[in-house]
Amino acid sequence: MTDTGTDTEHHDGEPHAGGLSSKLNWLRAAVLGANDGIVSTASIVVGVAGASTSVPAIATAGVAALVGGAVSMALGEYVSVSSQSDSQKALIEKERKELADDPETELEELTRLWEARGLQRSTAERVATELTDRDALAAHLSTELGIDEDEVVSPWHAAFASAASFSVGALLPLLAILLPPDGARIPVTFVVVLLALALTGATSARIGGGSVPRATVRVVVGGAIALAATFVIGSLLGTTGVA
Repeated sequence: MTDTGTDTEHHDGEPHAGGLSSKLNWLRAAVLGANDGIVSTASIVVGVAGASTSVPAIATAGVAALVGGAVSMALGEYVSVSSQSDSQKALIEKERKELADDPETELEELTRLWEARGLQRSTAERVATELTDRDALAAHLSTELGIDEDEVVSPWHAAFASAASFSVGALLPLLAILLPPDGARIPVTFVVVLLALALTGATSARIGGGSVPRATVRVVVGGAIALAATFVIGSLLGTTGVA
């Protein structure tokens, strides 16, 4: 028997929770930030280790890469998200003013938007009226602009999240190259970094709904090329006495 109750039946794999898209975007950004921290810092410390066995030199380069990269990521994210946030706030204020100045025109606009989505005129009028009675601003922001007033991005939160995820990722290769004995530093770092990249690649693919094997291979191969290139360059510079 078909359940005719008021509860909405959700299908597996079809999320309906509000704000889920925003949360997934944040999670994806955190994974990508960690991935950047892993690759960039690993490339630097492996390159330095290829040129010199000096632990202080490797540690200095690694810490500098971690701090510099985290600050750069935070600043870049802050500037980018600030522009996005300012734009969202301006659109919200503009819509609020239009609703206060000419609510009838705004109701007609909302009706036409629902008509454009395939509803009949009478149905579109009813939907627009009910949504307006419930929350006119939210109705227009969602239908017309695809914005949720409660989900305006915070540049400070974005900057902190970016710096934190990068730092966590960068810390992994730094520890991997400093903790093992001399002869094992490079091999251990390669293994740890490539395993970590495989994890971030798979996680990113699962979040985005893409192919896990393809994403994992892509990230691991790219990371391996970066590590190999910097190690070779560092070794050549060390051998020739330049470094």
